[in-house]
Order: sequence, then C-alpha cells, then structure tokens
Amino acid sequence: MSLADRPWPDIVPGGTVLVPLGSTEQHGPHLPLDVDTVIATAVADELAPLTGASVAPAVPVGASGEHQSFPGTISIGTDALASLVVELGRSLTIWASRVVFVNAHGGNVDGLEAAVRTLRDEGRDVAWVPCQVPDADPHAGLTETSLMLHLAPERVRLKRAVPGNTRPLRELLPQMRAGGVEAVSANGVLGDPTGASAENGKRILNEMVFAAYDRLQIGTVAR
Repeated sequence: MSLADRPWPDIVPGGTVLVPLGSTEQHGPHLPLDVDTVIATAVADELAPLTGASVAPAVPVGASGEHQSFPGTISIGTDALASLVVELGRSLTIWASRVVFVNAHGGNVDGLEAAVRTLRDEGRDVAWVPCQVPDADPHAGLTETSLMLHLAPERVRLKRAVPGNTRPLRELLPQMRAGGVEAVSANGVLGDPTGASAENGKRILNEMVFAAYDRLQIGTVAR
C-alpha cells in the first residue's frame, strides 16, 4: 500500500491516498522526537487495507511552536504548514481521486483546517482525520508512551518515564499560549506515562484506526 515502494507504472490513477501528518518535537525525557509521525504512519498503514487506499510518505514536521524551547524541536509554523498541505493536495489530486490527511499532532490542526478549506473550495476531494481516542492524556503521557511501547519498544527509554503536569489541558492552555509547554511542564510531559504498556498501546491503536475508519465511512471527516 506504500506509494514510495512502487514504480510509477504500478500506480493506478484514481483511488484514495492517505498522507500521515506528524511532527518533530520533544516528547518528554523518555520518547523520541518523531512520536507523532510514527503514530500517524501506523494509523494510515492500518487504514489502508480497510479502505483500499495507498499511503504517501509521512510529513515529519509540523506546527510545533509550543515546544520550541526544548532542544530538538523543529517547527515550520501554521502558515507554512498550511501552504505545504495545500501544495501536497494539489499535486496528489492530479492523479488521485481523494486525499485524506491522517493527523497525529494537535498543533497542526489550525493549518490543516485552513488548507483543507482552500483545497475543497478549489473543488478537490480532500479531508483529514485525527489520530485520537477518548480520555487520552495530552502529551508524552500514558497514551503516547503505550502506543510507542507497542509500535517501537526499542526506542522508549522507559526508566526515564516520569509524570509531568497532570492537570487537565483546559486549565493549562492560558499559560501554554503565553509561554509554551515549558511554562507548565519542565520535563515536557503533560500526563503520567508510568503504567504504560504495549498491550494498552495495541488497544489504543485499534481504537484510533476504527475511529478514523468510521469517520471515512460515514462522511464525518473534517473538512
């Protein structure tokens, strides 16, 4: 299902292309910088056989300004991300009938929504779905640590996994808007990764995939 693995004559025009959209940003002291990209790619890879879609190479950078004070974070900002998504959508819809961006980073949402509106105003069949489950903690906590223990356990420094700020995200947002994640969490974690497990990660991934599948099937994808 991977586009990148195929020569061009093997790609039949038409059909749906899934584009994983991630980020390169801090995920606490115990997780790698590409967590969101890994998750978006995994969800897209699982969605592809369910929908008959192909999977494009992942976009590994996004709008991550809220994490910029942590070394390693790379952000292109909301406006640049929106422009990138618009150009990807325009290019892909020359030969694909539908494009769905599979997004695993909340900071990408504003740019992604703006880009999808532009593309749809141009008459292109483009949408996006989130990688999310109910009751997930915000960042580098139990949810993402469990997912990484399932998807790439060798890349998790579990001995470094310690709680960060566990207050609800809605309470933290005013401070975060003013000073980024560092203003509310010195270690970059929003949640508590202790107790994470690969078994839990497998369950979470399945929930993400079928939530996205349901959105695609019943037409509730974000536009």
